[in-house]
Amino acid sequence: MRIELTVNGTRREADDVWEGESLLYALRERLGLPGSKNACEQGECGSCTVYLDGTPVCSCLVAAGQAQGREVTTVEGLRDGDDLDPVQQAFVEKGAVQCGFCTPGFLMSTKDLLDRNPTPSDPEIREALAGNLCRCTGYEKILDAVRAAAAERAR
Repeated sequence: MRIELTVNGTRREADDVWEGESLLYALRERLGLPGSKNACEQGECGSCTVYLDGTPVCSCLVAAGQAQGREVTTVEGLRDGDDLDPVQQAFVEKGAVQCGFCTPGFLMSTKDLLDRNPTPSDPEIREALAGNLCRCTGYEKILDAVRAAAAERAR
């Protein structure tokens, strides 16, 4: 089947999508957007987080056909031309990116948090990021990056 959707502001089509195919697979393999990572395939790690009509979802749990006619934003869509989103910039500056596998999910979850709550407390940050798992860090640099992004956006 063919699906038509808007990805990162651009109308896109994916052909030969099979019924059980995940949105994650369609994004990565059919549309050439490798930013969202395939880790657990069970919605437990958050590495595949994208926005579907403005709501964060684990794209490994969404059937590609469910995105028909809808708007998807991936981690690639956070950039503004050559400029990183303040959330992305904060992750780079605070060293919150190690192997990078979990980073797309953390970026999408952080952006969602800061869009909803521009000045989150530490418990609110931890709650918002609870669905994202990292095997490389002790999470402190990630929390530092979220705090820094919130401060930058507040300027």
